[in-house]
Amino acid sequence: MKTLKEKQIEIPLQNLYPKNKFSFVDLFSGIGGFRIPLEELGGKCLAYSEIDQQAIKVYRQNFLNYLNDDEIELGDITKIDSFPSNVDLIVGGVPCQPWSVAGKLKGFDDPRGKLWFDVIRLVNKSQPKAFIFENVRGLASPTNRESFEYLLKQFESINYCVKWKLINSYDFGVPQSRERVFIVGIRNDLENALEYQFPEPVKYKQKLSDIIDEIKHCQPIKKVKLSSDILFNGQIPPSRNRFQKDDELNDFFIFSDLRNGHTTIHSWDLIKTTEKERLICLTILKNRRKKIYGGKDGNPLSYEILKELIPTLKEEELRILVDKNILKIIDNKYEFVNSKNSSGINNIYRIFLPNSEMICTLTATGTKDFIATVSISADNPQEYKKLFLEKIYKPRKFKPITAIDCSKLQGFPDWFKLHENESIAKKQFGNAVSIPAVLEITKQLIKLL
Repeated sequence: MKTLKEKQIEIPLQNLYPKNKFSFVDLFSGIGGFRIPLEELGGKCLAYSEIDQQAIKVYRQNFLNYLNDDEIELGDITKIDSFPSNVDLIVGGVPCQPWSVAGKLKGFDDPRGKLWFDVIRLVNKSQPKAFIFENVRGLASPTNRESFEYLLKQFESINYCVKWKLINSYDFGVPQSRERVFIVGIRNDLENALEYQFPEPVKYKQKLSDIIDEIKHCQPIKKVKLSSDILFNGQIPPSRNRFQKDDELNDFFIFSDLRNGHTTIHSWDLIKTTEKERLICLTILKNRRKKIYGGKDGNPLSYEILKELIPTLKEEELRILVDKNILKIIDNKYEFVNSKNSSGINNIYRIFLPNSEMICTLTATGTKDFIATVSISADNPQEYKKLFLEKIYKPRKFKPITAIDCSKLQGFPDWFKLHENESIAKKQFGNAVSIPAVLEITKQLIKLL
């Protein structure tokens, strides 16, 4: 007996919504993350705009053929003059780098940041019934808030009722934590312009093992409930996020010498070290960020300071840790070799277990994240870490995230043809919008239109 959800999945959305119910233009089209859900909902694409030739190649091989050879390729948005008339909806994932830390937060000082003004120009010129635009969460951050509010006012000034919300793809059925700002505008003269509401999260959730082929054999693990005393020595860290339960063991292991959670793997866990050496490392870890030792976020510590913290310490013990490539010397002070969190250890930052409900945000530049291919369970943190090292890390029972994995984590359908180059395909999915999120946001919109 199939569940209602399984039956719904079998029915193509194209059969639920009439063809050509509305028209749309796909700006910053990328590989088609907006187009797929809009066509499923009955939309007809009139034109698309993109300048990345590799993205255009994938877009054309998936969507363009003799049936729609009248579709317009608009090219560079800054050079668009002629634009389809009577378009119902304009959509697009506007380049996000100017508003992200990775893009150095240059905002409108970045040429890509100025592309918003071309978006506003085209919306003003064509006056579609509505629009949907997507960007990184940094656009609405306190750092960029003044610029963001200016953009919203510009849309309002050209006759639109504008609403925005920070949406996480995880809330719409994919096991990826991906927060993005979505901006929806409806033309003021339309009867329902003020009534749009962003969709509520869907009820069903998927785990990594539900969508990644190599781990579909892994059986679900029923996790043991544990007290905060066991997990955190009684003090729950404030940095924990919504995917980390306060009464359960984490669904991932993080490789870092700068943190010390119950699923943190340190460099001294991976090679043979003595109890005293581990004490030295943990002492440096716990004290390196204290302001009394310097103004940096992490400060090298001298032998004299460490001697005060560990009275039995001998300098030759520190030298041994240098020889083991765990510590390095900076101006006669000691710091971890692995002193950048995102760099991880041995080129690994995180390994997610098959039972995990999410993986962290896919990016165009890639991450050092992996997926375990076997499951483990334990009833205490010490056994959990021991099992991870013995059953997963040492025998290399984990896999990199492939382009096909990225496709599924972004909600792309099985029929979608990927770029033949693995690294280019992964970059494209890192830049793409999550299809299930667009689907639900647009469903709400076309009900009004």
